Amino acid sequence: MSGRHELVHTLPWMRQGTTCLLAVVDNVTDDMLRMPSALPGWTRAHVVGHLARNAEALTRLANWADTGVETPMYTSREQRAVEIEEAANLSGTVLRSEVATTARALDEAIAMLDNRGWSATVRSALGRVVPATEIPWLRIREVWLHAVDLHAGLTVEDLPAGVIDLLLDDTTGILSGKVSCPVVLLTPSDRDRTWQLRGPRGQPASVTAPAAELAGWLTGRIPGGTIAAHLPQLPKWL
Repeated sequence: MSGRHELVHTLPWMRQGTTCLLAVVDNVTDDMLRMPSALPGWTRAHVVGHLARNAEALTRLANWADTGVETPMYTSREQRAVEIEEAANLSGTVLRSEVATTARALDEAIAMLDNRGWSATVRSALGRVVPATEIPWLRIREVWLHAVDLHAGLTVEDLPAGVIDLLLDDTTGILSGKVSCPVVLLTPSDRDRTWQLRGPRGQPASVTAPAAELAGWLTGRIPGGTIAAHLPQLPKWL
């Protein structure tokens, strides 16, 4: 199992996810872009536009780590929302170009980081101070899960096993800190380890399912009723 700061694993997963995402986007027609995605209130164009703007935001973090000059991901949540809405109204041709060129720019910015840059700290969109080595993981979550959200053939089961495991690490850690999180032991039927939701709510319970299904449930990509109908609804992960 690899941690989310282990670049020898996360950088290839980020690049693999980008390649997969771009292939999915290329198969989404202009008409499909205007149709709903798997995310409530967002069309597929919103998802693609968000991914382009996210690549730009993470490029700013990479530049911050490289230069030491603070460049936040976004100026505000409101500005982020405006930029996504504007991107969603772009033509399909422009959207496909932007999601590809911004991903390439992010990869180039990351490639510029040396040991000093990787050891720097930056701040995520949620205000967390994180090491620069977390930037690839922040992108991994976006490219793989939003490729699923495009509802164009890719499913959570298609994600690399290592990405699934890191999603289980990430989601259980974040959700456990929320007051509405239940106490649940997660036992993947295809892994030799367990994960746990350590929330303060309710009596301990357990869930057994394939790791990808558990990750899909925790991230909101698979309805909870198919896995744990007896449990309360999970709080939102991010």
